Amino acid sequence: MTTSTKAAPDETEQELPRIIRAMAVVEKAGNALPNPFWLFWILAGILGILSAILAGADVSVVSPSDHKSVAVRNLFSGDGLAMALSTAIDNFATFPPMATIVVVIMGVAVAERTGFLAAVMKVGVSRVPASAVVFAVAFLGTVSHVASAAAYIILVPLGGLAFRAVGRSPILGIVVAYTSIASGYDASPIPTPNDTIFAGITTSAARIIDKDVTVSAVSNWFFNIASSLLLATVITLVTRWVLAKRPDLDPDPDIDLEDIGDLHLSDRERSAVRAACLTLLGLLVVLAAVVIPSGSPLRGEHGSIAESPFLDGIAFVIAILFGATGMVYGLRTGVLKGVGDTPRLMAEGIRQMAPVLVLFFAIAQFLAYFDWTHLGDVMSVKAADVLDQANVPAPIVFLMVLALLSVVNVLVTSGSAMWSIAAPVLVPTLMLLSVPPETTQAIFRIADSGSTAITPMSPYFIMALGFLQRYRKKAGIGTLASYTLPLAVAMTVTWTLLFFVWWALGIPLGPGAPVR
Repeated sequence: MTTSTKAAPDETEQELPRIIRAMAVVEKAGNALPNPFWLFWILAGILGILSAILAGADVSVVSPSDHKSVAVRNLFSGDGLAMALSTAIDNFATFPPMATIVVVIMGVAVAERTGFLAAVMKVGVSRVPASAVVFAVAFLGTVSHVASAAAYIILVPLGGLAFRAVGRSPILGIVVAYTSIASGYDASPIPTPNDTIFAGITTSAARIIDKDVTVSAVSNWFFNIASSLLLATVITLVTRWVLAKRPDLDPDPDIDLEDIGDLHLSDRERSAVRAACLTLLGLLVVLAAVVIPSGSPLRGEHGSIAESPFLDGIAFVIAILFGATGMVYGLRTGVLKGVGDTPRLMAEGIRQMAPVLVLFFAIAQFLAYFDWTHLGDVMSVKAADVLDQANVPAPIVFLMVLALLSVVNVLVTSGSAMWSIAAPVLVPTLMLLSVPPETTQAIFRIADSGSTAITPMSPYFIMALGFLQRYRKKAGIGTLASYTLPLAVAMTVTWTLLFFVWWALGIPLGPGAPVR
């Protein structure tokens, strides 16, 4: 697979000169950024300088939680250095997403590495009529996020195969699959590892204002389900009305399509998929039978689901569901010789997460320093006061936050890194304006997804370009961007409109998560 980013002179780069020039600037600026691990240590240094200046100026605010005066503390003071050294291990060990993401990944890794997730995706895109193939691939793109980064590797080439199988352009299939994953990345109707990461970061930020706040991994679940259906519909309409009318959808005439693969599953694989799906169905029935009764031990006080042991342990439940279905599939196909092979797949999944865990160490320290200096309290209270005194309507505040995060997302394509930087300020600020942390997180989801399909800073953009070049050898960055741009813009606009309708109607974002 080649990843050349140069296109022929007659390619679509000439059709979008301003966009390509802008993207070149973005790529250069993004490449100048350090690795996210070092970025957070640099931010910690900047935080130390700011805290020293503000502490020297005796800057303080009245805490809205207990109405006591809170002054900025100098991170570079003796107390600050002692705190940084003595709490480093605890900061990492107690970082909210840390244990949760490891548990979820152990289960998802079994389903992914036995081939179950890939098989399900093949079934999902191979058994639909030609008229529904766009919606099927687009919706599967939002569902595929349970496989995290593997979604790109599995579904993007499958999109091309699915479109080719029904007589449509495989280039269009690549574009639809990639854009549905990239620009709909945070809209999965099934809880994903990302949900646990975002919820943990949001919880840490919200506790700057209220120490008792806990944001669950399913706090945006209802909104995510509606979002995935909406985005799949938007992709279907834009593909039909705009992209399908382009004259440059045919593969190169000398491409050997037989070498690219097919959607075929063996009889053994189909049988294994059925067995795994029946296992999943059985587990869901048992889970419902245990949780639904009002006297269930998995319910909370007064029979509450919103605050209950069930939601507290939702990450473990997700891990069990994925792990069990993956085991059944693996045992039926022979990928697993016995249940004793399962821990090996879990360990492989955790090894794949090693770069994220290393990043978590830096993020955990930065957030702990931010909390100790009280800079978050000061910035949040001051920003909330300015917005309150200016009487800025909530929808305008939401649009400002969305625009800010969308710009940052073009350069910092790691969702966990971007949210770790933004959440400690945005979540408390909006909480002081009576906006729940779950609502701020929902806005972040839109911004974190929208521009991902068009930014060359995303490694998956280059990966998708490589898949596209299987069908068109001279395709470049501008080629892929010109295909994904209409979809990404339409998805961001309609997703934003959905959020405002959701907020206006006061529909809960998830179990126990009011939107306002």
